[in-house]
Amino acid sequence: MKLLSLLPSIRPQRGHGHARTDAAPIEPIAFEWLALAGLLAFATWLLGVRGVWALLLSADPTGLTLVIIVIFFTATLWCGTRTRALQRERAALLLGTSGGGWAAEYLRALRARPQDSGAPMDLLLERTHGPHGTAWWVNGIQLKLGLLGKVIGFSILALQIGKLQNFDAAQSQDLLRQLTTGLGVALLTTMVGLVGNILLGLQLTRLDRYADALVADIQRAGLAQDAADAAARG
Repeated sequence: MKLLSLLPSIRPQRGHGHARTDAAPIEPIAFEWLALAGLLAFATWLLGVRGVWALLLSADPTGLTLVIIVIFFTATLWCGTRTRALQRERAALLLGTSGGGWAAEYLRALRARPQDSGAPMDLLLERTHGPHGTAWWVNGIQLKLGLLGKVIGFSILALQIGKLQNFDAAQSQDLLRQLTTGLGVALLTTMVGLVGNILLGLQLTRLDRYADALVADIQRAGLAQDAADAAARG
């Protein structure tokens, strides 16, 4: 799949409806995600060339480091598809009710004036922000797995120290290797979990802010529709 396929067209199309001109300019969130994805791809290649990936995976016998890395890259790809969906919906807002999508459904629900006046907004918020809750939970899982690796690493370290009954200089190398294994697990998993949590949190925060802007634009469109309907009735 080409990366450019993630970029939806944001130019208003000609149709039976009228394009909205009072909506805020569409922010290029898909371009922002592509730029971040490019940086991550370059960093992944550079770390692989430098042998950092092999070092990280070989130094962690628990496999938690690999799990955190897989979770991060999977969640990053999901963020890419989510940016495409949000930008497509904000572009459809420019077309009004003829553009379809979440904005058109919200405006039609307002025009129908349902008995529960808050229902259209609740449904809109579920579509714009609902999936982000699960993504934030996944982001927290990275940090928790890192802390779990830290606990396991220090547990290994404590168990090896507890087995010491007397110090034998001939076994010092084996003992040192066992102790550093536990310490390496503790530090590496914590580091990878923290880095993944920070980078994924940056993407999710941007998605939340973009979704907030989308909801605000749709609300403005709803207020304009109410004003137009009131003027037509008057």
